[in-house]
Amino acid sequence: MAIPLRFATPATAVWIEARRDRHATTILRNTKHSIPNPRFSFQRKKTNERYRSLPLLSATSDSLGSKSAITSEGLTSSLEGVEVFDITGNAICITDLWKDRKAVVAFARHFGCVLCRKRADLLASKKELMDAAGVALVLIGPGSTDQAKAFVQQTKFKGEVYADPSHSSFNALDFAYGVSTTFTPSAGMKIIQSYIEGYRQDWGLSFKKNTISRGGWQQGGLLVAGPGVSNISYIHKDKEAGDDPNIEDVVKACCL
Repeated sequence: MAIPLRFATPATAVWIEARRDRHATTILRNTKHSIPNPRFSFQRKKTNERYRSLPLLSATSDSLGSKSAITSEGLTSSLEGVEVFDITGNAICITDLWKDRKAVVAFARHFGCVLCRKRADLLASKKELMDAAGVALVLIGPGSTDQAKAFVQQTKFKGEVYADPSHSSFNALDFAYGVSTTFTPSAGMKIIQSYIEGYRQDWGLSFKKNTISRGGWQQGGLLVAGPGVSNISYIHKDKEAGDDPNIEDVVKACCL
């Protein structure tokens, strides 16, 4: 999981990568100089402290420790009052999606995204395991209920689909956003591979006003939560377009 941060100096970018071994590493890249800048040393430490707790909500069967519980409560608090809409237009508090059950909740970039359609299929391929474990499969996309309906009709997605017209859940979970997280070499290769495999972008949905108004730069992620509003046991934040979670980690978190 990588979380991009922007700073005032355009020549410098900082990436914090929380690797699977649960250690955070910091890479500072300066296009003009390779000399460390003390101004970033403080920011690096502060950023690591903020995100190092996220892997504690990773795909393990271990119970969450006290520090993890605080993090889970923090995530839940950020989602308080956030509503999404089912394809019939009914509003539902997002935490109600896992209040009384366990759920895998995927957050799509937007409903026309070719990479999201491939990820939806990847998750749906594990639905029998989820059904056997009593786990719901949910997908939330930033857009309208009409866009959500079109997504369901086109993809035949086997799970539940909800729309988030205001992007409030994406903002609350602090998912990555920006041009630099969308147009990357890795994302480009994954788009080409998706097209080779037969997936297609729906440009009609992609160019809807509520998508292009934000540039289509939104990234998504995935969490495993419930039963219980504050019981968030796994979270993955895409660092760039097509940054899929390890599907086996997701299965372990939700079904084992």
